[in-house]
Amino acid sequence: MPSLRLGTRASRMALFQSELVAEKLRSAHPGLVVELVTITTAGDADQVSPLSSGEGVGWFTTAIQDALLRDEIDLAVHSYKDLPTKRPPGLTIAAIPVRGDPRDAFIGRTAKRLSALKPGAIVGTSSPRRTAQLLGIRGDIEVRPIRGNVDTRIAKLDAGEYDAIVVAYAGLVRLGVEARATAIFGYEEMLPAPAQGALAVECRSGDTATRELIRPIDDPELRATVTAERTFLAHLEAGCNFPAAAYAERFGSTLKLHALIAPENRIFRSKMAGPVDTAAGLGRALAEELLALSVR
Repeated sequence: MPSLRLGTRASRMALFQSELVAEKLRSAHPGLVVELVTITTAGDADQVSPLSSGEGVGWFTTAIQDALLRDEIDLAVHSYKDLPTKRPPGLTIAAIPVRGDPRDAFIGRTAKRLSALKPGAIVGTSSPRRTAQLLGIRGDIEVRPIRGNVDTRIAKLDAGEYDAIVVAYAGLVRLGVEARATAIFGYEEMLPAPAQGALAVECRSGDTATRELIRPIDDPELRATVTAERTFLAHLEAGCNFPAAAYAERFGSTLKLHALIAPENRIFRSKMAGPVDTAAGLGRALAEELLALSVR
């Protein structure tokens, strides 16, 4: 049985996610050896610059993808929402094996919900998508950037630097600190980032042996929903830092895609449904509809 070198960031979250995928691979192929190889990305090295700056594209993924292309690792596990929509030549998403709860979580220091914050309260998030939706609900609060992993962000909240923070609920669950969430946003309040909570397993396109080993852990149903969301984002041609959100639900053979864009914090929201096998087309069509609405 061959062995696989799995590239991952060294954060507690990334290691948990990578080990989750490694265990799925070992279950699918008894006797398979999967070695985790930690890689430092630009986002790990720079804990100061706002993620919403244009320089943040690929901060958490490029170094790992470069290692793949140099054949230093055989596969990589990413938080799918961190991957730029422009795909690097020579690499492919071989599996989308798991998705946690896609919703966003509110963690308040004293106020338990967004509605309970006092006017002028400081909320921490580095996401333009979250910022636009937060201000759409509460235009009287102040949203400030926050950097660091989930543990660091919670520590900054506890230290009094913020009155509340907003983070992905799936991340809290994976770290075993979901009890820190004082509220979870419904999709009608806070639409998540495309592919939020989903993991992407990436490898070299021409590495047929590794692709064959990864293939059994792919979830076709999950791939369809995430494809609709990611195609929506890609068709906007605006990059990962553009304030856009999307979430797809499957009902039998039908896929319903909810999405929004928020240029200059002006929110445009819509939804569209279609057959599951037209997931990519659904994403493109909804992107075109919202772009057209935003320029009227």
